[in-house]
Amino acid sequence: MTAVEAYSRLAGIYDEIVVDLPSYDRWAAFLHELWHSDAAAVHAVLDVCCGTGLMAQELVARGYRVVGVDGSATMLSRARRLLGPKAVLIQQTLPDLNVDGIFDAAISTFDGLNYLTPAQLRATLVAISRQLRSGGWLVFDLHTDTMMDFTKSNPVVSGNSDGHQFAIVSAVDVRARTCDTRIDVTRTADGDTFTERHRQYFFTDQQVRTALVEAGFGEITVTDEYSHEPADASTLRATWTARRVREIGNAIPVDEDLFSADPGHLPDRSSMNADPRCRVESASVQRTGGPSCRPCRPSRRCWQSSRPGRTPAGTTAPDLR
Repeated sequence: MTAVEAYSRLAGIYDEIVVDLPSYDRWAAFLHELWHSDAAAVHAVLDVCCGTGLMAQELVARGYRVVGVDGSATMLSRARRLLGPKAVLIQQTLPDLNVDGIFDAAISTFDGLNYLTPAQLRATLVAISRQLRSGGWLVFDLHTDTMMDFTKSNPVVSGNSDGHQFAIVSAVDVRARTCDTRIDVTRTADGDTFTERHRQYFFTDQQVRTALVEAGFGEITVTDEYSHEPADASTLRATWTARRVREIGNAIPVDEDLFSADPGHLPDRSSMNADPRCRVESASVQRTGGPSCRPCRPSRRCWQSSRPGRTPAGTTAPDLR
């Protein structure tokens, strides 16, 4: 079995065995509806962690000008084959984001930002803010504590898809708020096998909100996976929406330990599902993850689709009753 760099070999079969394709249409419809409320209009969109370009494709089809950024050259190669000249695609590794132009909105879908450490997430949000106009939108999703608990309780997922067998083994460290995943994939036709290893981070609500406000964002809301439903204790993927409301540097004093590499000072259970209707309107908010910006998507897909009624064909998912 050959060990390879994350999202090198996996990129070649990513869309076939990982992605829940209908999600992109639904998520893009949510964004389109959301942005239509903006009197200044949204035309130019920065797609951070764009992967193979499936979300960019949906946005281009709805009339948006899209620039996609990703850390994986192999994923971008697939995106170029899909999109051709319809979108600009750039290889950059977060948090070192530097794209020409100012955008009306930025997105990061399919838990791409969970691949960053807390300190890198903080720096990335600042970098994204610098790319947005005043009032510009930031919409991204993150795994929740509920996902962390679910993964810890169900560490092994295996299945068959598109001529491949795969096994995903995850080890969750609740104190460190990390998930280390090994992905073994075998091509059924000839037995060719490779292994990739990935690490994701589970952020606290306090870390995300503080980093957003520090980066100049406000009007922060949290909902259940690209819907208008408030995030709650059952939410596996939380969708964060914020707008650039102030200049960077005019935000709150920050407790640097909040983004320390040592998570020992953090509370054991800081809920990602705090009141999702909370709006951070001022600097008085209470202080309450080189990485490629690609998460371990196979584990994400299987965890998410293993909710009742959503188990994909060919996947052995845990019994959630």
